[in-house]
Amino acid sequence: MDFVLVIAGLVILLVAGDFLVKGAVSLSLRVGIPPLIVGFTIVGFGTSAPELLISIQSALAGSPGIALGNVVGSNIANILLVLGVPALLFTMDTRRVDSRRTYLQMIVASLIFVGICYAGPLYIWQGLVLLMLLAAMLFDAYLCTRRHQKGVNIDNVTSEELSELEDADPNMPIWQMAGYVLAGLIGLPFGADILVEGAQRIAADFGVSEEVIGLTIVAIGTSLPELATTVVAGYRKQADVAMGNVIGSNMFNLLAIMGIASFFGPLPIADQFFTIDFWVMLGASVILALFVFFPLKLGRIWGLVFLTAYGGYLITLF
Repeated sequence: MDFVLVIAGLVILLVAGDFLVKGAVSLSLRVGIPPLIVGFTIVGFGTSAPELLISIQSALAGSPGIALGNVVGSNIANILLVLGVPALLFTMDTRRVDSRRTYLQMIVASLIFVGICYAGPLYIWQGLVLLMLLAAMLFDAYLCTRRHQKGVNIDNVTSEELSELEDADPNMPIWQMAGYVLAGLIGLPFGADILVEGAQRIAADFGVSEEVIGLTIVAIGTSLPELATTVVAGYRKQADVAMGNVIGSNMFNLLAIMGIASFFGPLPIADQFFTIDFWVMLGASVILALFVFFPLKLGRIWGLVFLTAYGGYLITLF
């Protein structure tokens, strides 16, 4: 029954998150917001919405291990699993993808987040620091959009490609867009509540720490929207969308989700994160630099390497 609760919670979260993204992207494109800012903010927030609601619910339920494990585990899964699967299936040509700016921002966000965690439990002030960093990066994205509007090509994603990828339709009636957004906002907290309750019971029944449950079952489940997006992008040979989705999602996970969740703390940091999990997250992020700064294809061999590394990491957790 506990696993049924987790699965039901994940299904509700994924459906609600998809509704939220579809409605928000359709509405944003309808009012003329550029695809760059839509992809980086609305899609990033939308695909990270399950992680946000789970982290808040976990903090309120007295299970901070699930909250932090969910975010760190999702960031690891986003690189090794979410990029590994489409690379193994289709091969992604990342040689022409210019994601250096956002990648460096992700690295900075990761290092600052780990450094803040070394300072002890996460309180409101740590959350404010993370949210200020997020605001700075969003402002940078805004400046990039302004340059884009002046004719500087910094993004290859068109409105049509973004609409297809997110199954959005800027021509749908306003009431339908609002209905999708409302359904997402209602379904997300409901699904999060069910999932966290099931995860707590599984941890108690099997004698596994809540941190491990958050790093594995919960993290993989909440990474499914990113996986679906990158698989579709890999099939359509849109490596820029796949890379942007993963990098943007990882930044939102650390800065937005943990920043907001810290307001519901304090969130203590288990020793396990300092022993292995933070270092795996940072290591996976550094490996990604090979495809950001060097003319390498993210091909099937690399996809196999990524998935093997992720499988090895999961084995060490248990």
